[in-house]
Amino acid sequence: MPEMIVIGFALFVIITFFKTIRIVPQRAAFVVERLGKYSRTLEAGLHILVPFLDKIAYKRSLKEEAIDVPQQTCITKDNVSIAVDGILYIQVVDSNKTAYGIADYKFATVQLAQTTMRSIFGTFDLDQTFEARETINARVVNAIDEASDPWGVKVTRYEVKDIIPPKNIIEAMEKQMRAERDKRAEIAESEGKRQAEINRAEGKRQAMISESEGEKQRRINEAEGRAAEIERVAEATARGLVKIALAINKEGGREAVNLRLAEQYIGEFGNLARQSNTMIIPANLSDVGGFIAAAQEVLDTVRGKAASAPGKGGKMIGKAEKPPVPPDAKWDLPQP
Repeated sequence: MPEMIVIGFALFVIITFFKTIRIVPQRAAFVVERLGKYSRTLEAGLHILVPFLDKIAYKRSLKEEAIDVPQQTCITKDNVSIAVDGILYIQVVDSNKTAYGIADYKFATVQLAQTTMRSIFGTFDLDQTFEARETINARVVNAIDEASDPWGVKVTRYEVKDIIPPKNIIEAMEKQMRAERDKRAEIAESEGKRQAEINRAEGKRQAMISESEGEKQRRINEAEGRAAEIERVAEATARGLVKIALAINKEGGREAVNLRLAEQYIGEFGNLARQSNTMIIPANLSDVGGFIAAAQEVLDTVRGKAASAPGKGGKMIGKAEKPPVPPDAKWDLPQP
């Protein structure tokens, strides 16, 4: 019997010991009540409670917690019903307030987040809700953080996960996006064609300019070539005429000229007979001597004018005098 009492007393001491010693982990807080009344908050470490008087009433984690906000229906400013859900990040900053300020701070925070989302989404059009997520998140955080301050909870951030419009709105938005993409594609294609046309026109313009410059230079070169050719021909003709004039004044020159004229006269009429069946011939075709005599009169007239012109030394050459013939002059006319 005494042994049983000793064993019972030992068990009582052990149980009491474990109930009075508490180890609080890092980033956690325990709320202690003494006789049902708040006594103190235990931080991380080893703590000893008063047996049968103190007890751990609440345990709070001081870490940041992510709470899923269930999907709910919100009506936008343009009267479109959309389904919205999100994630709320909160952190306990005062364990005493979370224990005695509200019954369930997580449930209350989620409900407050839902009502705040409904009111905030009602101030935006449907198109704006997709573009203003940052603004919506900030406004939800500010509203919930202000309302949850008496609960000892700090709202760090809020993120909208999904915004789901009705099926007909989604189809309309897809059509709009397809139309917008088609529009951009057509604009890009037209801009490409426009630039291509500009490039081709600029290329043609440059080609025409280059071609005209080349044509201009070619004509200039041809003109210069013709001018040089005419000049050379004129110089050669002048030298030939001088030699012919000198040859005529030599002995037998007039007879050679007469013979040459007669040959050309007969040769030209022969050519007319070969080239055409119809010829116009002079009435005195057989009078070759008359033609030669007429040509001789022309030569005499030219010689008379040349003889009456003043020479280099101021001496007049008469009809009876012949101009001097250079000793090195050659006979260039064909011999009869």
